[in-house]
Amino acid sequence: MDAALFKKWESVVSRFHELTDQLMDPSVLTQPTQLRKLTKERAELEPGVKLFEAYRDAAKQLEDAAQILADPSAGQELHRMAADESAALERAQRDMEEQAKEFLIPKDPRDEKSLVLEIRAGTGGDEAALFAGQLFRLYTRYAEKKGLKVDTVEASETGIGGYKNIVALIEGKSAYGYFKYEAGVHRVQRVPVTEASGRIHTSTVTVAVMPEVDEVDVKIDPGDLRIDTFCSSGAGGQSVNTTKSAVRITHIPTGVVVSCQDERSQLKNRTKAMRTLRARIVEAEREKQDAEIAQNRKSQVGTGERSEKVRTYNFPQNRVTDHRAGVTLHKLELVMEGDLDDIVQALKAQQQQAETANV
Repeated sequence: MDAALFKKWESVVSRFHELTDQLMDPSVLTQPTQLRKLTKERAELEPGVKLFEAYRDAAKQLEDAAQILADPSAGQELHRMAADESAALERAQRDMEEQAKEFLIPKDPRDEKSLVLEIRAGTGGDEAALFAGQLFRLYTRYAEKKGLKVDTVEASETGIGGYKNIVALIEGKSAYGYFKYEAGVHRVQRVPVTEASGRIHTSTVTVAVMPEVDEVDVKIDPGDLRIDTFCSSGAGGQSVNTTKSAVRITHIPTGVVVSCQDERSQLKNRTKAMRTLRARIVEAEREKQDAEIAQNRKSQVGTGERSEKVRTYNFPQNRVTDHRAGVTLHKLELVMEGDLDDIVQALKAQQQQAETANV
């Protein structure tokens, strides 16, 4: 195990025992607030401490097995048993190390939040719009597999089964943690149904993933909002209802605009639109800060801009490649049905590796 990470694990154990001693101090028992705080911290550390004890116990058993293997008088049968036990203990230790990484590497507090998903057709015209629709279906299936709820906020249909753009709220435990790796440019390579010569076309779709922001996290002055209402309409301008239930909210200082016409109730549309607006405002500020950091880094180390393309979906070859994790899967038909776990796990492991290096 990485030495720095193991040292951090030992410090967790040390802190746990320190808390145990403090909770036995009579002066702490007379302070309910302090008692609750220390008890909560100790409870959060306890799973990691138990894992550490099991890890150290396995290490001791490995030492005992190594002594048997080093003893020529132990006999062939005892050597075989010690070798089998050593192999099992080493596998158990590797599993415990992976569990420890989950525990020791700081979690992104946003992972537990719901999110706003925005998909936009990029280059490729109707073909890009069709793939935007398929990508939304993929994400809907993936969300269902994870027990998440998908609620459409805004959609601009093309009339041929695609979307110029679509915005949705995805709600549930760890929603952002599941979807955060999807942000970026997704490239699709296939022969469009309208292509008579059978040539493969390349189109792109952009995906934005924004963790939902609570009202207490971002203050929006009602005076900074312009709220317009209008009649909902479907593809091609067809009226969905004759009441002004659709809502368009403009945040004047930032120019962020959100529309919602999915519900027949103006109040429900307004509530959805405000949730999306808060997420977009915070994300815009975060992107601004990230851009400044990236520009500073570029001027300091002379690196070029990173490629925007995060994933390629190649239909003729039944192949999907995630360019960040370096993962290629030849099961595109399953991925399009929401089977994203292999890719997400690879990206998660890559992130953990990077974070471990920084511990």
